[in-house]
Amino acid sequence: MLKTWKSFGLMAALALVFVLAACGADDEGDDATGDEGNDETAAVGEGEEIELVYVNWDTEIASTHVVGKVLEDLGYDVTLTSIENAAMWEAVANGEADGMVAAWLPGTHESQYEEFGDQVVQLGPNLEGAQIGLVVPSYMDVDSIADLTDEADQSITGIEPGAGVVSATEKALEEYENLSDWQVQTSSSGAMTTQLGEAIANEEEIIVTGWSPHWKFSDYDLKYLEDPEGVFGEAETIETMVREGLEEDLPNAYKVLDQFEWAEEDSNSVMLEINNGTDPEDAAAEWVEANSEKVAEWTEGVE
Repeated sequence: MLKTWKSFGLMAALALVFVLAACGADDEGDDATGDEGNDETAAVGEGEEIELVYVNWDTEIASTHVVGKVLEDLGYDVTLTSIENAAMWEAVANGEADGMVAAWLPGTHESQYEEFGDQVVQLGPNLEGAQIGLVVPSYMDVDSIADLTDEADQSITGIEPGAGVVSATEKALEEYENLSDWQVQTSSSGAMTTQLGEAIANEEEIIVTGWSPHWKFSDYDLKYLEDPEGVFGEAETIETMVREGLEEDLPNAYKVLDQFEWAEEDSNSVMLEINNGTDPEDAAAEWVEANSEKVAEWTEGVE
């Protein structure tokens, strides 16, 4: 479990602000009144705990840490926990976790939504235009899944077993006759991108299970293979799900999660920072500081 510790520093800082305000304020000064109002807003979640869960994909690492930072800045004691995909859904459904911003719908998490969808509160998309499919370097002379023959030793480099994009790829092997002798090599998201980078460095053939937003599309010249059978579905949304009762228990946190929405370029920028070696907490903090107007939209009405 990854428990953020910065909220303790925030509370200490707030306490110092109160002391300084008490020492320096006039009895009737307007500035003192204004400062107190700002401090109250900054500490709306002080003393309250919230846990967000996420699957260990680059997109979800980025989005969860950004939302976690915003909640932390409001005074909440935030816990961010990385778990397996099905367990993420189950944790929110049974109330062990408060929420997640990592539901890929309608296709990637279709089976999890069918199992747990009526046990969670669906707050809607936080990012639109997401996509999954088979991805290759642009230098490869193939544009469609239906045109694949013996590329990459008839092997597709996948991520974690059970991931939606892996399940869809396994279905593609059944739907496309030309893939009857192919296989999916499952590994992890990190291992997949490592193999992709090594293949590109040597201009070798490679086919990976891909999704966007993802930093690899910013770092490499890639393309999705056309999917004439529609196995991978149309564009998807990444949605926010919370446990039942969260709105009553933590109304301000619920409001932030409900209003959280960003674009692919936002997500990519945080992912790139993390991939370049920045700690996820630090990358999230830098993005939040640089995008105060967007953050203000997510926290609008919090009191």
